[in-house]
Amino acid sequence: MDIILYYAPTTCALVPYVTLTEAQVEFEVRRVNFGKQQHMSPEFLAVNPKHKVPVLVIDGKILTENVAMHLWLSQQFPAAKILPIEPWDQVKAVSLMSWCSSGIHPHLSRTHNPFRFCDIPGTEASIRDLAKEFLFENFEIAENLLGENEFFFDHFTAVDAHFFWCFRRATQFGHDLSTFKHCVSHFNRMKQRASFKNVIAFEEEVMAEFAKAA
Repeated sequence: MDIILYYAPTTCALVPYVTLTEAQVEFEVRRVNFGKQQHMSPEFLAVNPKHKVPVLVIDGKILTENVAMHLWLSQQFPAAKILPIEPWDQVKAVSLMSWCSSGIHPHLSRTHNPFRFCDIPGTEASIRDLAKEFLFENFEIAENLLGENEFFFDHFTAVDAHFFWCFRRATQFGHDLSTFKHCVSHFNRMKQRASFKNVIAFEEEVMAEFAKAA
């Protein structure tokens, strides 16, 4: 099976990179330089007209959206338990990943680039403040879901990878998240897993490469 992952640093393409690694799947990574607008190039738009990453190309077939990718990955490699095996837990995991995508990620986008959501001068600080409120509300939900548990379920799943990316992105925007003690503990545990160390080292390599090309 030929698997290609289109990846850009700091994006949620981290999530399938981690889960593919956890599943011990061989895959090729194609680096996308957002700084040079490669995601808007005709070549990339032919792959994904949404101009987003991640994108998985599986034997020539294109798949986008993290939830769909992980449904496929769990079906194709069930032994990896990328999603829970028990049917009810599996739909709960899909629900949590959908929440990461639609309930948390948009507020990270508003923090990163408020001008894409309102182009009226002087509004960016207000947009960021409102986004922070929504982020913290969601992290409080995650705090209660996690409790003292090591993972969101009884073993590592794609939910852990996706939430890790959300929480990590919030730290990159300078938010003080220390009050979310269970989330911080989860974040630190995930960083110790080989798959996360692998992707973070790869991210640093790609960012250095892109900086030289700037």
